[in-house]
Amino acid sequence: MKRGLLIAALGLGLCALPAIPAAAQDDDTTVEQMEARFDAPPEGWQVPRTAWGDPDLRGMWPLDYLSATPRVRPGNFGTRAFMTDEEYNSAFARAEADMERYAEEEQANMMAMGHWNERQLPLRQTSLIVEPANGQYPPLTELGRQNAANERTSWNTYVFEGMNDFGIMDRCLTRGLPGAMLPAVYNMGIRVTQAPGLVAITIEMIHETRLVYLDGREAPPPDVQFDLGYSVGHWEGDTLVIETTNFRPGRSAGPAPNSDQMKITERLTMMNPDQVHYEAWIEDPLVMEGTYKVDFPWERDSDYEIFEYACHEGNVQIRGYITATSPRFAEERAATWRARGEEPESGVPVR
Repeated sequence: MKRGLLIAALGLGLCALPAIPAAAQDDDTTVEQMEARFDAPPEGWQVPRTAWGDPDLRGMWPLDYLSATPRVRPGNFGTRAFMTDEEYNSAFARAEADMERYAEEEQANMMAMGHWNERQLPLRQTSLIVEPANGQYPPLTELGRQNAANERTSWNTYVFEGMNDFGIMDRCLTRGLPGAMLPAVYNMGIRVTQAPGLVAITIEMIHETRLVYLDGREAPPPDVQFDLGYSVGHWEGDTLVIETTNFRPGRSAGPAPNSDQMKITERLTMMNPDQVHYEAWIEDPLVMEGTYKVDFPWERDSDYEIFEYACHEGNVQIRGYITATSPRFAEERAATWRARGEEPESGVPVR
């Protein structure tokens, strides 16, 4: 589906649905709206098959168009899974304004977040998380709260002494799961390829590829662990079901760093030639008091290209953070300022 048609199908087309006050929404209405996210397939259409007979999911399915839909539901929506007309029109206008920043920066001969962020228009959904009903993560266990409190990243740390002060994304190690299957700020390409007994899911950000084994094998022993876990799958009719276990602890970009007991179950169902229904249930009994589910459409974009994600563990910015903040390098920083004729640390020229 081309980008203009995508906007109509996922955004403006849904504005034709009646506005539903918070108190009036019920389960039937939500199901109706969930189904309305997908175009009706052409008459007589059947799920295409590979040469060996599996449903054919191959193609490019970038998630950039989901960038304006939050993962966790803003509190003002409560348990409402979809916006009213007024709310959607407001969200649409905000997204349009964000998308205009790229052109504004070009006119100003500058590069800022309008260039870094790959922004698109929002879904009518209020959040990518649809279960629990409030669109929030489940409460954390005591271990989960400890993991969250002890996590150090460039988002919550201001003085860096060594590598342990940086998170997995800072070091470009992995986005982990389910984060790798969710939209980010850029480089959101997902490519699916298939072979007999195997599905490969290539993720553009941090250049990772998931291998999903369909040959009936079992996962390895629990002490064999991977950043993206170990995925085995099977077909239920036209739906690919993936079960992923054997996670290395601390690799999830969820509400808290994960334990080795995290399990993710995904379902990918082809709805029409250019849309897949993606569902994922995430559980981690050591970290969360319950399970949460993400649910959203994938849109085919055959023109999307995946480029090299030129980022690696030896990224020079890691060293830069340490030398710019650690007290161990205070004198070096002061000497640099003085050599420029400025007061140390202030950036104010010496008068």
